[in-house]
Amino acid sequence: MKKPVIPFDLAQRVISQAKCYMENPGLILKERHKAIPLLLKALRAGDVNLRKQIIFLLGSVAKDEIYWPLYDIMKDQEEPDELRDQAAIHLAVIGPFLDDPQGLVRRLVRDVSSLDKEIKIRAIMALGWEGNLSAVLPLIECIYEPDPEVQEVAVNALCNLKDSRLMGLLADRLKSCSFDQKRAILFNLWRFRDKEDEVAAIYKQELEAGDPALKLDILILLGQLGARPENEKVYRELLGDKSAKIRAMALERLGELGVLGQDELVSLLDDNSMEVKRMALSLLQKIREQAT
Repeated sequence: MKKPVIPFDLAQRVISQAKCYMENPGLILKERHKAIPLLLKALRAGDVNLRKQIIFLLGSVAKDEIYWPLYDIMKDQEEPDELRDQAAIHLAVIGPFLDDPQGLVRRLVRDVSSLDKEIKIRAIMALGWEGNLSAVLPLIECIYEPDPEVQEVAVNALCNLKDSRLMGLLADRLKSCSFDQKRAILFNLWRFRDKEDEVAAIYKQELEAGDPALKLDILILLGQLGARPENEKVYRELLGDKSAKIRAMALERLGELGVLGQDELVSLLDDNSMEVKRMALSLLQKIREQAT
């Protein structure tokens, strides 16, 4: 889709006026009837940085006026990729707040079937908003597609729906998916807050018997779930891992559980990794501060 051609002098005036509104957002609310149409014009006339700022601003104050222009930008192959990506992301951000998003959802669902990979991926991104149940089936189909990038973006979008009924599907998918998709699923499961115990159990199982390349990631993700006393044994086992980063992270998790004594921590000061030594020293200082 070609951008509307705005004569140079008029474009400069539009950009100049748009910058005034950007510097004084309160004025937009006072002069909404003329500010919004002008900013929508500037959205097609300014440089990329200004247009990004306009997208962010209009996404806050004019959601129902901005979503079709965002959709057009997202689909326009003449637009810079970074702007198309931002348009897709902002559609997902404002989606839950639109008065009637179904027309947009229908277009995006259709685009998910596009043979153009860029259109497909951005449509998947744009559909990922909380409560968008119309997107569930198209997104589920995408996680079974052969393209790894499509799979990963679809996992992210599904988790953005924040429907805990999807967690079982994603957990089951872990048993047979690729490494990259498994990593994407694991990185998103913690967001199902009402399923925290089930998610923690999955992470624990992956630590004990999953892909060793994911151990550090899982240890980091467990920090999103709070202290898990049932993981003490596996954390202690990981103190002997050959990776210094994993040893240090396991030590941090044990510190959160409050199960380490001073003697244990002192012995860890002999570890050959400075990262582990620093973590042990930090935990020692915390214990001593609590004792005073």
